[in-house]
Amino acid sequence: MTYIDAYNKINFQRELILRKIEFETEITDQKYVPSLQKLEQCTKPIHKAKGIPNEYYTKTECFDLERDILFNKGWFAVGFVKDLPQIGSVKPVNYFKNPLLLIRSSQDKKIRVFQNVCRHRGMTLIEEPTVLKGAIRCSYHSWCYKQTGEVVATPHIGGPGYNYHSDINKSELSLIEVRSHIWRDVIFVNPDGRAKPFEQVHKHLLDRWSSFNQSMYSDMSDSSFNLEVKTNWKLAVENYLESYHLPWIHPGLNSYSKLEDHENIVKYGHYSGQISNKYIPKYSTGKQFQNFKNLSPEWDSKGEYIVLFPNLILGVQKDHVFNLIIEPIACDQIKEHVEIYYSDPSMLSDEYQQTRLENTKLWRTVFEEDIFVVEGMQKGRYAEGFDGGRFSPVMDEPTHVFHDWYASKMLNKFKTT
Repeated sequence: MTYIDAYNKINFQRELILRKIEFETEITDQKYVPSLQKLEQCTKPIHKAKGIPNEYYTKTECFDLERDILFNKGWFAVGFVKDLPQIGSVKPVNYFKNPLLLIRSSQDKKIRVFQNVCRHRGMTLIEEPTVLKGAIRCSYHSWCYKQTGEVVATPHIGGPGYNYHSDINKSELSLIEVRSHIWRDVIFVNPDGRAKPFEQVHKHLLDRWSSFNQSMYSDMSDSSFNLEVKTNWKLAVENYLESYHLPWIHPGLNSYSKLEDHENIVKYGHYSGQISNKYIPKYSTGKQFQNFKNLSPEWDSKGEYIVLFPNLILGVQKDHVFNLIIEPIACDQIKEHVEIYYSDPSMLSDEYQQTRLENTKLWRTVFEEDIFVVEGMQKGRYAEGFDGGRFSPVMDEPTHVFHDWYASKMLNKFKTT
């Protein structure tokens, strides 16, 4: 082999190696794109539709897409007003690893939501719920902020002993406020700030439940609980939407509010759920909670159970209501935050404590009975042959409403990019 032949061979091998590296880099850099064709099947009429494909329950990439498309661009629930009981109360929360800070300001008593990071070097500011006596202080370099967000102290920013610098404009360094709204004691956020007003987006449900626009009262010691569940957030939603499973999963509940006593609530593009026409509360204490005021006769024996997409589960009855916020932690992990509310402060007295405890136990039992179901469905989403499943045109329409809403939102984003 001549010198030139050897040189050409080395160059050829070198070029092959470079092309291999370039190809592997392209593959690595490619963004994961889930199956859109399968997703489109969710939007077909219910008798032809299939459910959301497996990958949307099991892949981290899909979980991240949901953050960007469904949560950050819309309104979703992050906390409760009752968790900020006095001025200066703060509570840190995380959604999709986004650190947020809920606060009731001592300056104007207004509830706000901020990004829970210092504007200096991005250090998280508050780690645990507390009541602030003064400023929000960063533990890293002691930058301080009013509870309304404005920066008020930047120690040694101009050097030791100099708390100012001519090139630093403090008016540009307030905490970043996140657009928020409060409804029925729930704090909602719209992180990208571009969604239509909450009242406009959810007008249909606000109108439906306008008679419940009344004060609600919760005892934090016995009317709340949390559940940690190994499932995807969507499975918690769809399980709540239908009454089909009552006879087998909730035998106690089904003994007095039977499957045949239920009917579907369907509002495509907005919300769905179910009605129980046999809500007749009975407690071993012999006591009854006071009803909400000025309700129409239809509520004498009716309860409505709805999911406000994406992550708020709601229940209303004549004598109490509940809110359940689904906190997505990972594609296969959630935390459920449940709060129960009553119509009058007198219902929080010691006289009703045992009745409240009994009511809380009842709802906790119902939600705990669902855990093995939603965890089992999560395990089932790893079955390669499962195609999303089919819907009963009669019993599963509320679930189809959710799948149609989800798929339409996701597809619309992909089609516009």
